[in-house]
Amino acid sequence: MILPIYLYGSNVLRETNQPVQPDYPELKQLVSDMYETMYNADGVGLAAPQVGLSIRLFVVDANPLSDTDPKAHGFKKAFINPEILERSGEITAYKEGCLSIPHINEEVMRESVVKIRYFDEDFNEHIDVFDGVAARIIQHEYDHLEQVLFTDLLSQLKKKLLKKKLNNIKCGKDKPSYKAKVN
Repeated sequence: MILPIYLYGSNVLRETNQPVQPDYPELKQLVSDMYETMYNADGVGLAAPQVGLSIRLFVVDANPLSDTDPKAHGFKKAFINPEILERSGEITAYKEGCLSIPHINEEVMRESVVKIRYFDEDFNEHIDVFDGVAARIIQHEYDHLEQVLFTDLLSQLKKKLLKKKLNNIKCGKDKPSYKAKVN
């Protein structure tokens, strides 16, 4: 089922997110719905707050980016109760976008390597190290669980230049082509 994506200005994007318990109702169906929602919106990552749920869960599928980063090929995972243990490597710029902030793409500086602890859909624990575009997507989606949007990481000047566009999203004047809402 395709879920509505909550846009910039929605309260749920700034709420504290609770850990997911192993007995969370219909967790596998939720993960499936999140993938379907993400694909419908042409995204490569989607966090639970973006679909109105204040829980610590995100999904990624970097396959669409495998042309620019071969390591993205086959990188598809659900991350439940993730915890970034370490960020390292070169700090690089990359033009990011966000399904909750349509029509805006800006360069964001992030570390190129991330070590993360998380549970999969079957609640098996993993500790993995990712680099390249996978590390970037993970950090972007993880930020959603920490109430951080990529626009928060921009310079004050960039934020000022984007203020009108962000207000248009918040007020419902700039709507994406996919199912979305602002509360």
